[in-house]
Amino acid sequence: MRFAYDSDVEAFREEVRQFIKAELPPEEIRARRGYEGGFSTYKEEYDYTMNFQKKLVEKGWLAMAWPKEFGGSGASHMRQLVYNEEMAYHGAPVGNMGIQWVGPALMLYGTPEQKEKFIPRITGADDWWCTLYSEPGAGSDLASLQTRAVRDGDEWVLNGQKIWTSGGHLADWGWLAARSDPDAPKHRGITMFVVDMKSPGITVRPLINMANRHGFNEVFFQDVRIPNSQVVGEVNRGWYHMAVALDFERSGVGAYAGGRRNIERLVSIAKANPELVARRPSVRYELADRMTEVNVGTFLSYRVAHMQGVGLLPNYEASVSKLFGSEMGQRIALTGMHLLGQAGELRDGSKGEIHDLATGYLQSASSTVAAGTSEIQRGIIATRGLGLPRG
Repeated sequence: MRFAYDSDVEAFREEVRQFIKAELPPEEIRARRGYEGGFSTYKEEYDYTMNFQKKLVEKGWLAMAWPKEFGGSGASHMRQLVYNEEMAYHGAPVGNMGIQWVGPALMLYGTPEQKEKFIPRITGADDWWCTLYSEPGAGSDLASLQTRAVRDGDEWVLNGQKIWTSGGHLADWGWLAARSDPDAPKHRGITMFVVDMKSPGITVRPLINMANRHGFNEVFFQDVRIPNSQVVGEVNRGWYHMAVALDFERSGVGAYAGGRRNIERLVSIAKANPELVARRPSVRYELADRMTEVNVGTFLSYRVAHMQGVGLLPNYEASVSKLFGSEMGQRIALTGMHLLGQAGELRDGSKGEIHDLATGYLQSASSTVAAGTSEIQRGIIATRGLGLPRG
């Protein structure tokens, strides 16, 4: 089978590529300035990301798949897929939790006042959002979260801790799940809030990962008071609202587009350094296997987009794509280390470094944990896809 998009979709793909070529600094400049490995200041990272997203706003692309009444253009799922694929392949800074999670949840559950206040700022790239879900004792089992929200007149008082908060040090607003009824069953008694990250009582502390990069944070809430107008959806029904928001995340095409770019990079390294392949000839087969996996995974993600496009709700299909993509990313990183051998341990401008693959190898460890662990994904596939009983 030879898969091909409609001519108008392919024309849009070329338009996106030309836009990226014109607006995104070349990869070697981004790598040299630390765009892919950490910025010199938080302000530089914030400005770089938000300025690029402002350009997407001008093109009408930031929220292109959103309904027109909410500031989108009602683009097809396949058109959105092509956009996501090209942006991920080129490493463009398009990650936006406001677009991915918060906006869709507000469309479904927000009050008219919340929609009027937040949605235009989300579609205008005016705010950076973070997601405040995971806690030290509640990661994959989010229903076990313990951050408390207590009603006090027209306000709520928040106390607790969140962890692994991506971009929390840069965020203007947070999308928070908190326990509002401690006596209810654990899947009930949770309420969703939007929280101003500059509120008194919020403390954000960096978590430096094993690649010596700062993206994650732990966030503490000490008697943080927020108005009742920042509750989203029904009180004590937040688990169900949160589950719907999570469904917007797992299409998976970004993992495969990024994986393709990484494989092409490894092939270029191998061609430029034939002595590496001569030392370990089996790496040829590894590279071929990884590219095959990228192609297989790409079609898994296309399947998810197709289902959405015809009105179906991908559930276990999205988990298949997410699971395969995250584990594939780890295998690609390992192949890179096999190719470079001991030189693969050199990083961050060390003398003799061929390419900083060590950072990617270290950071790939989190791919099977973030956005739902592999164990959780396998459980979804087993129960919802194969119809197996719960253990």
